Amino acid sequence: MKFMKLGSKPDTFQADGKCIRYVISDLATDVTIIVGEVKFHLHKFPLMSKSNRLQKLVLKASEENSDEIDMVDFPGGPKAFEICAKFCYGMTVTLNAYNVVAARCAAEYLEMTEDVDRGNLIFKIEVFINSSILRSWKDSIIVLQTTKSLLPWSENLKIVGRCIDSIASKTSVDPANVTWSYTYNRKLSAPEIIVKGGMKYQEKIESVPKDWWVEDMCELEIFLYKRVMTAVKSKGRMDGAIIGEALKTYAVRWLPDSVDALISDVHSWRNKLLVETIVCLLPSDKGVSCSCSFLLKLLKVAILVGVDDSAREDLMNRISLKLDEASVKDLLIPARSPQTTIYDVGMVHSIVNQCMINEKCSQDLDLGKNDVGCTDFVLGHGSLLSVGKVIDGYLEEIARDPNLSLASFIDLARSIPEFARPVHDGLYKAIDMYLKEHLSLTKAERKELCSLMDVKKLSMDASMHAAQNDRLPLRVVVQVLFFEQVRASAGVQSLNNNPRDASRSTTNTEEEWEKTAAEDCNSIKKQMNQTKIKEGEFPKNGKFLKKDSRNSKSGMQLLPSRSRRIFDKLWVVGKGHGENKSSETSGSSQSPTSMVPGDTKSAASSAKHRRHSIS
Repeated sequence: MKFMKLGSKPDTFQADGKCIRYVISDLATDVTIIVGEVKFHLHKFPLMSKSNRLQKLVLKASEENSDEIDMVDFPGGPKAFEICAKFCYGMTVTLNAYNVVAARCAAEYLEMTEDVDRGNLIFKIEVFINSSILRSWKDSIIVLQTTKSLLPWSENLKIVGRCIDSIASKTSVDPANVTWSYTYNRKLSAPEIIVKGGMKYQEKIESVPKDWWVEDMCELEIFLYKRVMTAVKSKGRMDGAIIGEALKTYAVRWLPDSVDALISDVHSWRNKLLVETIVCLLPSDKGVSCSCSFLLKLLKVAILVGVDDSAREDLMNRISLKLDEASVKDLLIPARSPQTTIYDVGMVHSIVNQCMINEKCSQDLDLGKNDVGCTDFVLGHGSLLSVGKVIDGYLEEIARDPNLSLASFIDLARSIPEFARPVHDGLYKAIDMYLKEHLSLTKAERKELCSLMDVKKLSMDASMHAAQNDRLPLRVVVQVLFFEQVRASAGVQSLNNNPRDASRSTTNTEEEWEKTAAEDCNSIKKQMNQTKIKEGEFPKNGKFLKKDSRNSKSGMQLLPSRSRRIFDKLWVVGKGHGENKSSETSGSSQSPTSMVPGDTKSAASSAKHRRHSIS
């Protein structure tokens, strides 16, 4: 810390209690100056030789036959006046970063200018501030902190502005050129000399991080911090990521951890101001510089402290631009009254919708430039895939809420486009959780809920689980079983037709599997509609038996035991002639008739037999 000594005479000021200060001298004091609650018994001549204002006040007191002068609203109080008085007496005075602003404001109040005496206190303090204080990183911050209690004097004397400019300029210095100590207790390490074999090998100097100034700035009050950060941003030389890190560090430093402390009457106003200030200072680079996790945490605090709508919407827009980086935990925003749900699902839905709008605008821009289709856009930008995954996880979490309406769940699930959800395992887990926690759903509601899921996009493990899930509608279970058999059939057929490409077939993409499965599905359904099933192939007990097909045994082994039991219940043999109308299950686009490969050929050869309906 820099300091400056003024004067050479010994300090002879003495105290008599807390409210009386006097000077030890052979001459009796002839004037009493009152500053606050302290009375200074001093001599007129030394004071009048340095202060123009004291000259006027002493003259006025003499005309009133009084020896007391009351200094009203004296900047810096008794301590600042004592510094000025000692300077007038020529006594030793030490100025430093903690008292220099008070001394400067007091000298201004007393009009201790060069017009009164050459080399007066104002001149000396200005030299000290400009040549020492403002050149020091730590001293500039300390001085700026002390200006708060001396407003508006410190502002009018431009001390605040000069300190802010000094600090902002130093933050822009190349870290390689930072030679001063920073972060108060953390000093730069001395060059480390590495010696090998008794000889100097190289010097290793600890590098200074780019955000070396962030921690020191956290010591500033919110008003001063805002002004400094505004100055840092206005210079245009600071990377947005560092500014984002600085704001995050400041928020962690000043925002309390507990919810009760956040919303307490004592600190609620300060916390609200703090959040609004941080939002105002966020970099204008569309949220790229700040992590999505930090923005979501800031949004949660903003809701708790009740910030205005503009700040909250700004945060939501920034979050929508980085939603692919979010985690399920960060998205769990507590709901506020009068909402009855545990989490604010509506706010997350709004963020997702804004995210989709942003992606659509970006997609349109790309289409205009490169004439690239939607699929190419998604393949080129995997962010939407991450958004779909995190929202499915969020749906699974909020599905546990008994007060969450079915409409809210469905609306949020549908806000994710199909191409952003290539696999429906996460959505299936969310639907299953909702069914588990909401047992009172009607059959129509369960059907509507399960319509969100495409069974063709379930993995093998998810399909096996769904096939044995009693909570799912029977129609969905049949669809799962049907497509799994079609997919298995497609795999077997591919291996039989292309034995040399067997190893390569296992690495097919999801899109290839879906294409193959769809073709097989259409082919099998077409054959099923053109053929009749032999009555003798279905015994009365309903178990599936095949006499003439060599592939039936291997085909049946592809189904789990529970799946076969379900089919035992589904197949009913009718004895009348003609074609019966199929039920809801058989009437779906994914009929279970094609579950067993190889059967359609046999069925086609027996067209003379009766056709039985599937109920």
